[in-house]
Amino acid sequence: MTSLGKSLFLLIKMTTSVCKLYKRPFTVCIEGNIGSGKTTFLSHFKQFNNTTVLQEPVELWRNVAGTNLLELMYTNPKRYSFLFQSYVQLTMLQLHTYESGMPYKIMERSVFSSRCFIENMKRSKLLQDVEVVVLEDWYDWCMQNANIVTDLIIYLRTSPDVVYQRMKTRARKEENCVSLEYLQQIHNIHDEWLYHQTLFSVSAPVLIIDGNKSLQEMVAQFENCKDLIFGKKGEKRN
Repeated sequence: MTSLGKSLFLLIKMTTSVCKLYKRPFTVCIEGNIGSGKTTFLSHFKQFNNTTVLQEPVELWRNVAGTNLLELMYTNPKRYSFLFQSYVQLTMLQLHTYESGMPYKIMERSVFSSRCFIENMKRSKLLQDVEVVVLEDWYDWCMQNANIVTDLIIYLRTSPDVVYQRMKTRARKEENCVSLEYLQQIHNIHDEWLYHQTLFSVSAPVLIIDGNKSLQEMVAQFENCKDLIFGKKGEKRN
């Protein structure tokens, strides 16, 4: 097993106890901007013993053979965007293909949303043309050859002003240089993808949640999602 494989195994093992392997768990991807409430959503579902909850593998991005690749990408995006996005696609693909020990799997973001960030890097001229081709060719190959199936996408649609304030409050050191302008760009691209559905094809039904609400209001919405995931839709898993 490679060092990346071992790290992913340990990361996943902390979030789930394995009983039997489900070939096709009912899979939900939580999408949204930085600070939109994705981690809060996942935390709500960790209480259920029938669900594997897979958080975005940020700790792997912070320690690639001792290098904080996430920090490098934010501080010098022109130099490190391609390298960072390549690693993101790899780690997200491994989470997608992880065989869950539960009938339900909820993921923070997905390999699909990596295409949003590629699009933003392309529009911002952070990638050379050949780098865009390599990333998009790799993405297309994954879609055609890897067993990536998603049953539901939940989009936490949150205004850039709100996520900017949340980001400042939680104060992750890598995010110190993230601007409101950048968050607006990411919001617009997510809207094109999941709200207007004009950017590229959507792989699953989309449920849109208002992420601007208070924590108490958000939890009530998460409970409604629980009924949707564990209800009739969940019964369709293979």
